[in-house]
Parts: sequence; C-alpha cells; structure tokens
Amino acid sequence: MSAPVVDVWGQVAPGARSSLPPAPEPHEEWALAGGTAWVYYSPLNRRQLVRPVILSDGFSSGASNLDQLWNGLEENGDFRFISELHATGRDVIILGYEDRTASITANADTVIDCIRRTIMERVGRAKLTVGGFSMGGLVTRYALAKMEQDPALPDHETALYLSYDTPHQGAWFPIALQAFTHFATDNWGDEPTLGPVLRQFSGLLNSTAAKQMARWHIAKADGTAEQAEERAAFLRALDAVGGWPRNVRKIGVANGVHSGDGNGVKADETAVKCDGETLHDTWLKTQAQGDQEVARLQKTGGEPVRVRTSGLPDIDGAPGGLFTAPSPVGDTGSFGLAAVLMGLLGNTVDPDVITTSCFIPAISAVAAGDISDPKALYQPITPDGSALDAFACASRNEGHTTMTEELGAWIVNEIVTAE
Repeated sequence: MSAPVVDVWGQVAPGARSSLPPAPEPHEEWALAGGTAWVYYSPLNRRQLVRPVILSDGFSSGASNLDQLWNGLEENGDFRFISELHATGRDVIILGYEDRTASITANADTVIDCIRRTIMERVGRAKLTVGGFSMGGLVTRYALAKMEQDPALPDHETALYLSYDTPHQGAWFPIALQAFTHFATDNWGDEPTLGPVLRQFSGLLNSTAAKQMARWHIAKADGTAEQAEERAAFLRALDAVGGWPRNVRKIGVANGVHSGDGNGVKADETAVKCDGETLHDTWLKTQAQGDQEVARLQKTGGEPVRVRTSGLPDIDGAPGGLFTAPSPVGDTGSFGLAAVLMGLLGNTVDPDVITTSCFIPAISAVAAGDISDPKALYQPITPDGSALDAFACASRNEGHTTMTEELGAWIVNEIVTAE
C-alpha cells in the first residue's frame, strides 16, 4: 500500500519506520505566520506563479513534513499528482503548519496569509484553486468562508475549493482505542522508554484539532463518549462565517465508496486482545450500535476498567477512508496501534488482530449525511445529497488520503475545466 499524503500518527508511531527520500528543493519557500509554503512552479510557466493551486496539509503530530507530503502526492506509486498539475500549467503550493494539532481556526490564519502572498506573487489574474487533504480541507474551507465574510480581509480570488477525504461531518477515532491510549498513559506514562510515546499519543488524541474533528471524544479512559466542547465551538465559528465559501465551485473526493458497502469490519468483534506482564485480560472491541462494552482494560494486579458506549453507530465497518493498514513505512492502523503498544508493554497479543477501521466515513468526506445516523452511514450516496457542487468516491474503501489515479485525475480534470 502506498504512503498516504497525511500520515495521521506521524513519526511518534512506535516501531521501525522507513525514511522517506527527500523532496526536490522547492523553487520558493515562504515563511508564513504559523507555517510554511513550498512553491513548485510548472515548467510551462518559466518560474513564474501563473495558475496557483494551494494544497494544505492535514492533522498529525508536530510540524508539517515536506518529504512526507511530497511522497504521498508525487511518489505514491499510482498517480503523480504534482506532475499532472504541472502538465496543465498549474503551479503547486504545498502548505504546511508549525503545529498540525492546533486549532483549525488558528491554522486558517496561516491559509489566509498564504492566499495573500500567492495573490501578491501571481503574474496575471488567473483565479486560485485552494483546498486540502484530511483536516486541511476544513482549514481551507473555514479560511475561504472567513475571507468572504470579514470586510477587513481581501478577496480570496479563488475559483475552486477542493477537499480530499476531509471530515466535513466529523472523523472517527474508535472510543476503545482512545480509552486504551489514555489508560496506558495514566499507568506507564512516566516510564523512561515507552512513556514519552504514550504521552504523545494521548496528547494527540486530546489535542484541540483532534477534539474539533472527532464526532465523539473521551479525554480519559473512563470518560463518556460525546462531542467535545472544542468541536461545538468550531462548528459555531464555521456557522458564523456561513458554513462554506459561497463564491467558489466546491468539489471533494472520498477514499471510500459511494455504494454504501462497508469495509468488512464487523461490529462487536474483538479487535485486539492481550495478556502478560503488565496487562491482564485486556481487550478492545469494534463499535456496535446501542449499549456496548467496547473495552476491558486491566493492569496486572489492579482492578479492571470497563469502557462502555451508548447510542453510537457501528462505524468501524462503515464505507470510508481507512486508518492506513500496516505498510513498509510503519503505519499501524487503528486497533493495530493498540496491538503494537500492548506488545511494547511486555504482553502477548492474540494474533487475530483487526488492525484497521473506518476513519473518515464516505458521507463525511463528501458532506452527504450525519455520521451518527447508522442508516446514513451505509446508504448509497447520491449527487443531490451532498453540500458539494461535485464529488467523486473511490471504487473501494482504501487508506485515508491515499492518492490514486482514480481520484487524482478526477480532481485535475475539475481544475482544468473550472476556468
């Protein structure tokens, strides 16, 4: 499986990870408030910014990594997205952030700064294309809408907005996984070797951006799964700027199917289980509807913590972009991450691990329904059901932000025909 454009767990993921080849030196590098823009001019434009396409990074730990982004966009083994854009005379601006866990609204200011600089550097009057991958689609969506509503901000001069497997209606971090991560951090977060990794993962799931994206969140192992106040505040802020940019054509793609066919992960199945030196009879289950015990967490010699949910849909198996399955670059999936951490804590993990699950439901990626509705999750998506002007879904449920010819070529065609 090719590397995703956005590596959700980032370099904090435990285990060996292959180093990525360095990206080509950008023609220009802009230092922005809260981030960096790497500019790659089309060979057709003689090192001038003529037809700009701004592509925003998404959610992960720490600062954006150009090598990761370039590898996912261009060296993915399927579709050279940047080269294809260059061939149409488009100049590509890859936009990264100093902190990808920061507030969506804060990083939107970086987008606005990037748009200002792009307009200033542009030769001619060609309209911009602006969008992003994963959470980057939300950051750019909010930035464009804000620029239309705030009279103190300039015209964004953008014709096309695009999103790539963006959680428009929310993302899914399995509650069982959230609970285990917080439980492990509470018990072994001070250990000199694994402690820093555990604290980073718990902090990542409790970061502002994660809380804003996640449809359901728990801050600690015995918490109640619910919408975080940070998400509610972001939705209010988004609503205050109109929800969407109005003066643009809005397109998006999903790494999941439109047919309603799930990814094969069954509800209420034991996804990962272990026993051993530090954990006793500890297991996580896939999410099911209704009242459910989704995890049993027990430190050896301690009392068990039972994690329950109520009213959630069977979302792990829903059609949509997946937490990337294990690959040569070290991605561990969702429940697969828990399995790795259990093993590093000195326990024997049952071999039948359900490593991955849905991360961005297809209906969320194309803004076509409420992911808390179990029926909507598995219903076919129709063009008139989306808030986007046009969208495309993958022909199979695949890794979140995987760049494919199927989706990439569709976007390139939309960009070309938007003029």
